[in-house]
Amino acid sequence: MATEPAIRPTPTLKRQRQAALYQRALQSMPGGTDSNFRAWGEDTIYVDRGKGGRVWDLDQNEYVDLRLGYGPVMLGHADERVDDYVNERMRRGVSFSLTSEDEVRACELIKEITGWVEMVRMTVSGTEATMHLMRIARGYTGRTKIIKFEGQYHGVHDYALISVLPNDMGELGDRENPVRLAWGRGIPEAVTQTVIPVPYNDLATLRAVFEAEGDDIAAVIIEPVLGNAQGILPKEGFHQGVRAITKEFGALLIFDEVKTGFRIARGGAAEYFGIKPDLASFAKAIGNGYPAAAFGGSREVMSMLPDKVSHGGTYAGNRIAAAAAVATLSILKDGSVVEGIKQRGLSIQAGLASILDAKGLPYNFTGVPAMFGIMFTDQDVREYRDWVNTDHDLYDAVAVGMHPRGAMPEPDSREPWFLCAAHDDADEAQVLEAFEGSLAAALDARTQGIAAPSLVLG
Repeated sequence: MATEPAIRPTPTLKRQRQAALYQRALQSMPGGTDSNFRAWGEDTIYVDRGKGGRVWDLDQNEYVDLRLGYGPVMLGHADERVDDYVNERMRRGVSFSLTSEDEVRACELIKEITGWVEMVRMTVSGTEATMHLMRIARGYTGRTKIIKFEGQYHGVHDYALISVLPNDMGELGDRENPVRLAWGRGIPEAVTQTVIPVPYNDLATLRAVFEAEGDDIAAVIIEPVLGNAQGILPKEGFHQGVRAITKEFGALLIFDEVKTGFRIARGGAAEYFGIKPDLASFAKAIGNGYPAAAFGGSREVMSMLPDKVSHGGTYAGNRIAAAAAVATLSILKDGSVVEGIKQRGLSIQAGLASILDAKGLPYNFTGVPAMFGIMFTDQDVREYRDWVNTDHDLYDAVAVGMHPRGAMPEPDSREPWFLCAAHDDADEAQVLEAFEGSLAAALDARTQGIAAPSLVLG
């Protein structure tokens, strides 16, 4: 008589100190965290430290870090070259609301590395960068509306939180007439009417929107790679088509390079795809984890500052952020770090493919090697609406199961894996071992009808 295969035992994580801190944090912090994205219920992780490509939580569980703070850590955690420079500079004082030489040099480096940016200003976060760019675009064109693409994330200001992360694609409305879906309460209807969502990789719908409302469209803002859906890439010619349509109708093109900037190529997505936008946002990778951000573009458009468009901020260009950007961008400038991360990503993808092929599972790698996703599907995935047709339940179970096996991807099938220069052969081997073990356990559980592990995501 045949017997059912035994479920492979899942290693367990130590949780004593984190469980206690979670209960303590709930008394002072909604969800026990400072961000909805970190609120994983009783499985919320409280970090102790990071070094290189690894992190340790408060209970000293060790993980190969595939989240890297959602992408900023390009060089590795606690990189001495960056930290030593920041430590030296910050001892001269941190915040003056006056401009330092480091700010000037950071902006010069962004210009030098991108090759197309002519004027730059620093700010504190990617959210602020995209917010300022939308305002500049409206100020420059005298128009009101901004087009964004479904599923794309441009920060947490009101104008960005439209059609971002629904699980039910029906909430997005018809493809040809998408709903302006606010993400969460508190966003005024009047704000939603200034943002027009369009499906990614759909030039026909984009053109139709311009033909209907082009006289009041100030700009198109786009994540050149759909980072909020595991890095979905554009179709051949898509970015060229978007660029042509914006020029035809007198609108600006904004590249949101918060995730892609200095990560997918030396000069970011603009270099990778051979497109020159009018404006771009930068953050994450420019400071190797320090809270640094910038926005820039053509001299003509950026010259709306300082007299015609408002921009300021007590902490914009503060000494710590500026110093981190100078140190990090100086290291990234020659392109060798980006190339090294690419090669590591290709090697990890080859290992993953070998594991998946042996299981006979359909899958696609999305994104680029430095920032890629794994979608369980045999279909071509080209936009956020396609995500619903992937086996994201299996992916989420595998990602969660990797944590106790010593590797930490984001436990949500919409977030890509991020790699850094400090990931080495041992890290790669650990990632592949964790993936293989977790995949086997998830498939065993599915065969026996056992609920897959998941986290309560905020």
